[in-house]
Amino acid sequence: MMRVFLYEHLSGGGATNASEELLAAGRAMRDAVACDLLPAGDCAVSVAAGPQAAEVPADARAVRPPPGITAADFVAHQSRVHDHVWVIAPETDGVLAQLRRVVDARRWLGCSAAAIALASSKQATLAQAAAHGVATPLDFASSPATRRWVVKPDDGAGGLATRVHNTHAAARDDLDTRQRRGEAAVLEAWVAGEPLSLSLLCSADRVELLSVNRQQLAIDAVGVLSFTGVQINAWPDDDARIDSLRAWASRLAGAVPGLRGYVGIDLVWHPQRGPVLIEINPRVTMAYVGLSAALGRNLAAAVLAAHSHEALHAHA
Repeated sequence: MMRVFLYEHLSGGGATNASEELLAAGRAMRDAVACDLLPAGDCAVSVAAGPQAAEVPADARAVRPPPGITAADFVAHQSRVHDHVWVIAPETDGVLAQLRRVVDARRWLGCSAAAIALASSKQATLAQAAAHGVATPLDFASSPATRRWVVKPDDGAGGLATRVHNTHAAARDDLDTRQRRGEAAVLEAWVAGEPLSLSLLCSADRVELLSVNRQQLAIDAVGVLSFTGVQINAWPDDDARIDSLRAWASRLAGAVPGLRGYVGIDLVWHPQRGPVLIEINPRVTMAYVGLSAALGRNLAAAVLAAHSHEALHAHA
């Protein structure tokens, strides 16, 4: 029987100061993956259960982190007693990258260390993508049509600490203030258009576009941006733009080797330029929740199958 350890950083006890909203999102992603893993075959599922999320899905085994243990030590120990490890954690402060380092590559269900490191920096991600001909906000920086600017953490997730400004001068002041505080922040042109995300299933030889999702964003009176939800599988299969998104996703994956398993891509569909990359999420995102049911397909089983296929051919 295959033993899989599922660790979601917030519900798994890795962050004791998470808001109730973020904790609920973490639990939702954790439970969605766990409920897909359980019927995925001959699979025993262990789920990290921190003090704020002690209940896990039925038929999964709760694994509670010992008091005082670090997230990295906890995940490292569990990786040695499981066949596979599936981690859902933010790129912020290098959390996901650190957890990747303590798990053997053969057990890790997800992106490579190099892909995670690149995706953990918005600035580096956009530069890499632009070098491979993928449209990014860098293309809009000198356009006279650009009317707004956004400042955000270079390694942030989910719109955290993101602010939209109506002038470049105000954005520059915001950036300078953050940098004086020692924060790694970026200033980008605000790209007008339809905010979307892509759910991808990535392997060494294939990038499959699972769904196009509509991002729900809100900007308050002082420009603070927040992520309020996602509409999964928002475009019908006959939307004329889907073929171009498939090709765009493949080109992006070629620019960022090592994307594996479920990967989320944030982008804007610009009326004239089409897809414009905003960031890569090298992990499960909120768009995973409910997606297997919407597609009539067990996505966790597909991730396991792709990993096994790649491992088999790597050692053939």
